[in-house]
Amino acid sequence: MAPQSAPLVSLQAPKDVSLDQVETELHQIWQSYSAANGDGSSLMAMRASTFTLVIYEPEETQRLLAMLGFYTGPIDGIDGPRTDAAIRAAQAAHSLPVTGKSSPELIEKLRSELAVRNGKIPLSGSTEELPQYALDASGMGIADAIAAQNPCRIISLFPIAGEDEGVSAQVSAYCPIHKQNKSSLICCEYIMLKGTETALERVSGLVSSLLINELPRLLWWKAAPSLDQELFQRLSKLCNQIIFDSSRFTADPEGDLLKLKGFMQDDLKIADLNWRRLAAWQELTAEAFDPPERRESVREVDRVVIDYEKGNPTQALMFLGWLASRLGWEFTGRRKEEDIYDLQYISFTSSDGRLIEAELAGIPTADAGQVAGDLVSLKLNSTNEAANCCTVLCSETTGCMRMEAAGGAQSCTINQVTPINDQKAETLLSEQLQRFGQDVLYEESMEVTAKIISQ
Repeated sequence: MAPQSAPLVSLQAPKDVSLDQVETELHQIWQSYSAANGDGSSLMAMRASTFTLVIYEPEETQRLLAMLGFYTGPIDGIDGPRTDAAIRAAQAAHSLPVTGKSSPELIEKLRSELAVRNGKIPLSGSTEELPQYALDASGMGIADAIAAQNPCRIISLFPIAGEDEGVSAQVSAYCPIHKQNKSSLICCEYIMLKGTETALERVSGLVSSLLINELPRLLWWKAAPSLDQELFQRLSKLCNQIIFDSSRFTADPEGDLLKLKGFMQDDLKIADLNWRRLAAWQELTAEAFDPPERRESVREVDRVVIDYEKGNPTQALMFLGWLASRLGWEFTGRRKEEDIYDLQYISFTSSDGRLIEAELAGIPTADAGQVAGDLVSLKLNSTNEAANCCTVLCSETTGCMRMEAAGGAQSCTINQVTPINDQKAETLLSEQLQRFGQDVLYEESMEVTAKIISQ
């Protein structure tokens, strides 16, 4: 489930402004709410003072939904139940399968509908024309949870295709209402900038000026890393940390993962939301060897099998990197087979010279989950049949059929992995914002993962 968030009050629904009036418009909002009446009949609100979150959002679904009236929340590039509900409504309206997930077919339908309306966009007029901030069918959105837990400034960049007609801007402000203080609010402010890639690059100086001074500056790059993209290069230099989600690396997963390691070597602070999805697998793996009778047997592990949903091996590679870094294994080689399972055979040597062999397999699935490349199951075993180390973990949604079918002379500890409550990037982002800083474990694991990929 998505994290619960406080109810929101809208100080300013999305409003079109000129680029040079963004700060002025926001200042006027806070000035008008700077003091409350003594009888509590009016609200007092102040702007965020935690951090600035810059979001690069190359996917246009949310903006189109808002333009056509399906979506009524802040246009922030952050998905969640509110956006899911809007997508479902739009799919039903256009006689498409109702999945709650965006698709090229839906985007084309929305673009066509907008064209039919001859550019008459509901959100472009006066504030009287705007829909009120209301809960959509599925309840609070993840953006609301972020605003409630981390009142901040969110700057969303929406690159669009077509002719370069400059950059348009919208501003809005929303405040979580907490029971302990209903009349004095600390609010989240949203700035949306829309234009072609070239146009957004031209206003990178404006983005720099909109970052709140002396506060952390975070960049959520909702795309694959692009070393040749000038906008990415500029934004990465402006921000203290860059947040990716390697489950989005679909064109070249291994190459893009290797780029993240390169950024670390350039002293950029990197966070990968897909790494956080491995937490439950890592914890259960460690717990399997907590009992005194099994504690030393972890050193006997020399066979590893990892299954993941075919299409993106980043989770499997990062988990193997984590395991090898914890046990002190030295990477020695990798071999790939081009077959239905995209098999990879990876070898290591232990500190005492033993050979460790790992197998990674992409399992074809008829109905892939929301996250590309989720782990399905893993097995740790030993060629020493006397070792008490056989451990099998599997997703509660898929079971351990392949691992159990492999059999073996040893008795295995078998556990189902209950995934974190919500693996969506937006939920993980809200959690990541509570843990801003260096993740040494991630960096050490990526050292090994990069060696594997570089083979």
